[in-house]
Amino acid sequence: MGKLNLRIGLFALALCAIFLLTVYPFRDCQLADLCNDAHGPETLKCRERLYTQLRLTPSEGVNCSGIIRGDIEALEEAAKWRIEVARSHQPITDSDYLNQTQDCNHYRASRRFLPVALSRAEEDFPIAYSMVIHDNIEMFERLLRSLYAPQNIYCVHVDAKAPELFLKAVQAIVSCFDNVFVASKLERVVYASWSRVQADLNCMEDLLKSPVPWKYLLNTCGTDFPLKTNAEMVLALRLLNGRSSLESERTPEHKKKRWQLRYEVRDSRIVNMGTEKAPPPINSPMFSGKAYFVASRDFVKTVFEEPDVKKLMEWEKDTYSPDEHLWATMYRMPEVPGSLPYHEKYDTSDMNSIARLVKWTDLAGDVKKGAPYPPCSGRPQRDVCIFASGDINWMLQHHHLLVNKLNPMVDNTAIECLEEYLRHKALYGEEL
Repeated sequence: MGKLNLRIGLFALALCAIFLLTVYPFRDCQLADLCNDAHGPETLKCRERLYTQLRLTPSEGVNCSGIIRGDIEALEEAAKWRIEVARSHQPITDSDYLNQTQDCNHYRASRRFLPVALSRAEEDFPIAYSMVIHDNIEMFERLLRSLYAPQNIYCVHVDAKAPELFLKAVQAIVSCFDNVFVASKLERVVYASWSRVQADLNCMEDLLKSPVPWKYLLNTCGTDFPLKTNAEMVLALRLLNGRSSLESERTPEHKKKRWQLRYEVRDSRIVNMGTEKAPPPINSPMFSGKAYFVASRDFVKTVFEEPDVKKLMEWEKDTYSPDEHLWATMYRMPEVPGSLPYHEKYDTSDMNSIARLVKWTDLAGDVKKGAPYPPCSGRPQRDVCIFASGDINWMLQHHHLLVNKLNPMVDNTAIECLEEYLRHKALYGEEL
């Protein structure tokens, strides 16, 4: 009970700080109302006004609480909206962001970025992010806003092939924040090549030089979105107790050719050269996973300091999709801090790690008949589900910190409802 009262007290103090910065114009709502009884009528009234200032509101007529519950009527309405929005949605353009960010104070306020840490626990546990993007400026900004907290640190890697106007728009957005920056080195990213790993490495190196004492690094791409508030992420990361979390399983036979044969980038695509590579230069086995990780600071430092890891990375440079076996293999190397033993009992699937929730459409089906998850409500892309509103109830039942993929041109309502859900939970401490 004492811990609960402490949490309530800290939350009330955080609300006081936000009140000073965001809702001071409401003169009839006294600051003391937020600092006293956390459940009193004046506190609740002021909290509602605070939420009005920072709420992320969905489109008119969208019933997000019903969609989140999986209510059939709400989902049917959302499906109608999805068709309409797909025809009429006008994304915010690069030029729009260049104009909006000319006044950073107005931009941050109008786009409703959180101005302060919401608790002492969050303030004392900064998180680092590597954000690798190449297009869709609106989705990038909405991802950044959903992850943003002023105590965290964000490195944005923009594909060197991206249009100049896109890069300028990203630079304009990040210029409005002291804790967001564009990576010092930008790669021409080619799908399934080493350049995708190098993009994250560039951000890792920059983030290690940052004065922010971050504890964990989460890497993201432009189609990711969080499933947890920053406070929930901090709690989940603390529970890792210094370990990392990522997918790492035995390599299926059909995937071994990805690192048994040599691949090179030719004309902006990766090509099988048809020649065998030397065996991996490590004593532990190769493992299979995905590009996504939740990595401790010590794990990240090891990338640049451990000789065996450096040898492995050099060897990986002419493999196919190295991001899907490098991190998974590192996670099982005894030399890496917080690694797991490479015995099969420690194999970790994507569903068991907390890094990313992904629905593979070729595996989806009837859960009662053994499928790992129900069918995709949205649209498949490279066998991965682009989630829609009908998937949200299922998504929020899982422990993962982020989900992939979301796209406003497929289902903007799904993103709007996640935005409203996360903001409400961050400010009220409870679900919609």
